[in-house]
Amino acid sequence: MPQSAEKFLPGRLSRAGFVALALTSAAGIMLGEFLLAACAAAAAGISLASNPRFTSHHARLWKHFKTASYSILAILLLVALWQGPWALSHWLYVLPLVTFALMPTHIAALITALLTFAILVSTQWAVILPDRHQMISAFVLTTLLSTLLIFLREYKARQLAPLRRTDELTQAASREYLSADLHKEIQRSEREGTDMSVMMIGLDTHLSDNDPDEDIRAILPRIGRYLHSQLRDFDTYYRVADLQFLVILPGINTAGAAANAEKIRNGLCKLLDSHGMRLTVSTGIAGLNIGDDADSLQHSAANALRRAQQQGGNRTQAYSNWRHPDVQSPTGTEGDAR
Repeated sequence: MPQSAEKFLPGRLSRAGFVALALTSAAGIMLGEFLLAACAAAAAGISLASNPRFTSHHARLWKHFKTASYSILAILLLVALWQGPWALSHWLYVLPLVTFALMPTHIAALITALLTFAILVSTQWAVILPDRHQMISAFVLTTLLSTLLIFLREYKARQLAPLRRTDELTQAASREYLSADLHKEIQRSEREGTDMSVMMIGLDTHLSDNDPDEDIRAILPRIGRYLHSQLRDFDTYYRVADLQFLVILPGINTAGAAANAEKIRNGLCKLLDSHGMRLTVSTGIAGLNIGDDADSLQHSAANALRRAQQQGGNRTQAYSNWRHPDVQSPTGTEGDAR
């Protein structure tokens, strides 16, 4: 999964870094150090594009801007090895970490290897630079330490993945715990004689091919926060697919769950529209019936959602195992057309 710079440069730090680098760039222009000013400006662009406050809108454009800023910074630092100022060579020490922060691990490893080769070759040719050998050894050491840090981070993430209860991107409960949690809720509902429903939420991406995956992934954290704010404290929601969520609603029958689903669906549509995304949302509802287990209840909710999307999306569909001779599909209600 791509490692975004947001993990390394949180919002406040990225803003502070942008201000500091912008001032450095301005000072470089005043002092006539134009290469320093250009490097600082490129680094400021990376800090600006790493701030989630800005990147929530037009994520794809910001991603291209971040990549362009990084490319310019790397090229300028290589040029500085030949033309100076020599102090800019120390900026190369943080370049591997920045690379891994902005790009997927496998791509960052390849770029780091190519940059290391280019830097070593450049320093071998640039014999007039002072402390050339010290610079080479220090750069190789910092690169190895950066690689070790990235390896430990990836190793820790893999070790903790089975223990993580929430999805890292949306803060929804992990899918691995869904069946066990749903089984417990079914048992409690049957024991106490109360209603229970399941709601499946899905983005109608098949109806709009114009919105890139990057924009959708950028909005997922806001979708997760919206669901958290709209659900009760004892409701739980899970990310069951890349763009689908399942919500367990204890104590609510199918009609009540459908009303809640319509409210949430309309709210999500407004959220997506406020970020310039022409996407709709569909929901599928399934109430607990006699003989249902965790698998059958999930299957019913998924079928209801699939039926809603097959009928054009932007609607709530309630599944029913009751069949009339003339009715061969789940019943449902269509949402307001946008």
